[in-house]
Amino acid sequence: MNRRDFLKKCAMTGAGGLVLSNRAVSVRLAGRRPNILYIMADDHSAAAIKCYGGRLAPVINTPAIDRIAAEGIRLNNCFCTNSICTPSRAAILTGQYSHINGVKNLGQALDRDRQNVARLLQQAGYQTAIVGKWHLKTEPSGFDYYNVLPGQGNYGVRNIVRLKEKGKPWQDGNKGGEEYDGYATDIITDVCLRWLKGRDKDRPFFLMCHHKAPHGLWEYNPKYEHLYENVEFPEPESLWEDKGHRCEASRQAGRTILQLCGRMESSTWPTGALDTGGMDDTQKIKAAYQKYLHDYMRCIASVDESVGRLLDYLDKENLTGDTVVVYTSDQGMFLGEHEYYDKRWMFEDSLRMPFLVRYPGEIGAGSVNDDIVTNVDFAPTFLNYAGRPVPSEMQGRSFRANLTGKTPRDWPKSMYYRYWMGASGVPVHYGVRTKRHKLVYYYGSPRGWELYDLQNDPAEINNVYESPAYATVIGQMKAELARLREHFGDTE
Repeated sequence: MNRRDFLKKCAMTGAGGLVLSNRAVSVRLAGRRPNILYIMADDHSAAAIKCYGGRLAPVINTPAIDRIAAEGIRLNNCFCTNSICTPSRAAILTGQYSHINGVKNLGQALDRDRQNVARLLQQAGYQTAIVGKWHLKTEPSGFDYYNVLPGQGNYGVRNIVRLKEKGKPWQDGNKGGEEYDGYATDIITDVCLRWLKGRDKDRPFFLMCHHKAPHGLWEYNPKYEHLYENVEFPEPESLWEDKGHRCEASRQAGRTILQLCGRMESSTWPTGALDTGGMDDTQKIKAAYQKYLHDYMRCIASVDESVGRLLDYLDKENLTGDTVVVYTSDQGMFLGEHEYYDKRWMFEDSLRMPFLVRYPGEIGAGSVNDDIVTNVDFAPTFLNYAGRPVPSEMQGRSFRANLTGKTPRDWPKSMYYRYWMGASGVPVHYGVRTKRHKLVYYYGSPRGWELYDLQNDPAEINNVYESPAYATVIGQMKAELARLREHFGDTE
């Protein structure tokens, strides 16, 4: 019986039938090491996943991704420790912050000799594979099999898709690789399925399926050209933010939708030039925002289709009950919030990572968790599922218990963030986030502080750092920031 039939049967027999079935699965899973299927998109905002219930939820559809949440758990407070692609991927693999693993920005490579979760799982008897976007420059280590995009990779709409396969000569950067004909998201899925079909079925597997989409420049599969054609996407509250409340360091910074409009007006824009003739700046922002969201959501349609294919394969092979399935992104993404696109900032839309997990029999269907977790916690969690100890050099900790509703009493109530790169108009900064407050320090030139009360100001459009009413909070947050910097060894 596949997973869908299982859920239908449970619905027909009532809640008692579901409890009995979950108990039976729990008994079957006792003492076993599950497979781990880790699916990661690039720049997928939680706001662009229907089950997160954001402003776009009424007009978008992500049924396969939502299925993971419906049959598992949705994490609402999963955060990136450095919101940029290469550093985030290094943090996920190593369980370490950027200043420890040595990957602070896009130009730095991950040391192949550094311990990583794939290597540890490989040593534990897992078959390990990664397919798709790697973006860490050096040849992947710890994987029995890899087939990865050179550098950033191409979508395959205007350019040939290339993948570098293990066993072939490795070339650094954007060079090398075997040519594939088709759309990148589909090709990555095909290669994942091919590997799954040829694996050793007597051993557990750890497969990292890394999509390029929906990274810019948002070249969607032509078959989705008319998807959302008649949809007007709701604008975020902060699209028209008056940034006068901010400190001098951040007030004029960032990649804006108006700047994006200037790029979209070019005849070289991959999905067709945006005609803004006769428009003022307000009209241009509105038009560019709509085009951006249409292109972006059409890329996500292919990712969702890929997720569905992988879940269907698990069902068909009776692997659903034995497999931990994760869906996430390497960081968040601005979809017009603060009139931005891109990421990098500690603002919520960039900081928050979507994170959905399914493991029948252990994780309750339709669960929601609000604990603070970060991407350095991923590797320890995977090791926990594999029954392996977490090395002392890993700075994260397993949140497996949290996923079952048994949050440890000493679980962190805050998280530390630092953006090192200082590029694309985003100033270097670090900060601390708790459930209610966020304190950010811009330490470049000019310097400045910002404090946001996320309970009263979820859109982060009212910096209250200068408000006397928050003097006590500021003192507490600065003390917590200093504690975290010391705890994680980031004292420079």
